[in-house]
Amino acid sequence: MNYPHYILLPVNSAFIALSLIVAFLMNLLPWGGWIGVPDFLALVLVFWSIHQPRKVGIGVAFMMGLLMDVHNASLLGQNALAYTLLSYFAIMIHRRVLWFPVGTQALHVLPLLWVMQVVQLVIQVIVNQKFPGWFYFIEGLVAAALWPVVSSILLAPQRRAINRDDTRPI
Repeated sequence: MNYPHYILLPVNSAFIALSLIVAFLMNLLPWGGWIGVPDFLALVLVFWSIHQPRKVGIGVAFMMGLLMDVHNASLLGQNALAYTLLSYFAIMIHRRVLWFPVGTQALHVLPLLWVMQVVQLVIQVIVNQKFPGWFYFIEGLVAAALWPVVSSILLAPQRRAINRDDTRPI
């Protein structure tokens, strides 16, 4: 869904925090070990790093990564490093990505998600000497496929009414 005719309202910081908490809680659900279930927190972090890089940046990504490390009982810093790199690269390309329609944005987000997964995979292989298989990368494809849905949901509170009021200039 592309909404080029919308002028977005300023984002509410409480809504950003709520969306990150909901995404974190979705990662806590028991389906996290299934093949193809995306990392919802990474998806929301990429979204906010692209749309609001001054409010959600590398520091927020690092803290959320540490929370995921504690939850997963993985090597402390594994998800923090992956989320930090994900946020850094998303902030690097955020101006370019916003010019494209949502479907093309998903194609820009896919390599970012795969870089995050490669970082996590390299750390897992070094520590555990176990390769999870190539199906591990399906998560990135599913997350990129969910990008239009996530964009629509997270931008919904910022959209102005379509009916224009003649007494207001915007």
